[in-house]
Amino acid sequence: MTQLSDDFDCPAAVAEGAYWLPFSANRRMKANPAPRIIARAKGPFYYTEAGEELFDTLSGLWCTPLGHGHPRIVEALKTQAETLDYCTAFQVTNPVTVRLAGRIAERAPQGLNHVFFANSGSESVDTALKIALGYHRLRGEGNRFRMIGREKGYHGVGFGGMSVGGIVPNRKMFASGMIPGVDHMRHTHDPAHMAFSRGQPTWGADRADDLERLVALHDASTIAAVIVEPMQGSSGVIVPPVGYLQRLREICTRHGILLIFDEVITGFGRMGANFAAERFGVTPDMIVFAKAITNGVVPMGGVIVSDEIYNTFMAGPPNAIEFCHGYTYSGHPLAAAVAHAVLDVMEEDAVLERVRALEPVLEEAVHALRGLNLVADIRNIGLAAAIDVAPVDGAPGARGLSIFEKGLESGLLLRCTGDTIAFGPPFISTPEQIHAMVDGVRRLIQAID
Repeated sequence: MTQLSDDFDCPAAVAEGAYWLPFSANRRMKANPAPRIIARAKGPFYYTEAGEELFDTLSGLWCTPLGHGHPRIVEALKTQAETLDYCTAFQVTNPVTVRLAGRIAERAPQGLNHVFFANSGSESVDTALKIALGYHRLRGEGNRFRMIGREKGYHGVGFGGMSVGGIVPNRKMFASGMIPGVDHMRHTHDPAHMAFSRGQPTWGADRADDLERLVALHDASTIAAVIVEPMQGSSGVIVPPVGYLQRLREICTRHGILLIFDEVITGFGRMGANFAAERFGVTPDMIVFAKAITNGVVPMGGVIVSDEIYNTFMAGPPNAIEFCHGYTYSGHPLAAAVAHAVLDVMEEDAVLERVRALEPVLEEAVHALRGLNLVADIRNIGLAAAIDVAPVDGAPGARGLSIFEKGLESGLLLRCTGDTIAFGPPFISTPEQIHAMVDGVRRLIQAID
């Protein structure tokens, strides 16, 4: 029996509203659902129910960089499902997951050699925050409970990640559920000093000193961890200034504060390296990952921790559970098998080299839109870029939504956050496809001018 009958009317079902879409304008979609219903995908393209081809400008949601329907990934999933479809991670394990932890650790910065698996970026962030609290408590510093995030930061939608995150609409409805003891550093995006930067802005490293302000306010002895995205993706590809992350590392080290890099978006190739930590030359105490590790095919996430953190937990009676935390699907064998296939493809097809070769292509293409009426700023790093479009007076986000909807009519599935268009094309894209993507956006902007 198939999941869908031939006469299933998906637009009508969407309009009825049984399915509540996440992070979506549900009422607007119900008014005209047909153009937004994706029936299949292959390579760098989606296809609507009507058969319209859409270029996947953001690799799904930053998570399908190897394209859709990759045959090696499909085969790995099928084979694993026939071999070991599920295995609990509580008190037992399986070879495919154990081996994956080792392969991930091999790609991490030196000294980060231990992997705790979760199922999403949100779960992984909350896991990292709990590890930070547990680490300090085990060292006799249980008074370190504060978490420091950053304005405009996105760390998922769990209560911990929501609290350390700094995107206002994600927080205001749930203010009563915020975890206590959280504060935020200033963000680094200042168009007055860094508009139209190519790669890392040269201005803004001193923004890291805002952490010193919070240390003085709260006292370092109360601060457990600082969590930042090396490149802020969800708020519109905000690129760290030269020296900024290094300065954060220095301040955290001096005050005994753990530094967590949220690499859910940047991990596994987006910056032309395994991790942004490598690209920017800064080693945190923990790295949070998800998305690209399985090419979006099966949910998986995790936290890579330093030897110091791991060894601190490995104390007490040998029969004791060292960390009372985990999920039913932690280290799921299907996800692990897919992740192996992803890492194999990245190695054998020299994917990181391909990303580095495409970076200047994307940079030149997007910056060629400078001077276009309504374009207020352009940023890029790795295989990621963003364009800020001037908002309509009194209606922020209206132009971005219009560009998104018109993009569906012109062969582009875009990611518009407010009036920012973000790009994270698949690593398998050709230079011609990247130029066509940006040329399509040029026409869309001109059409709403």
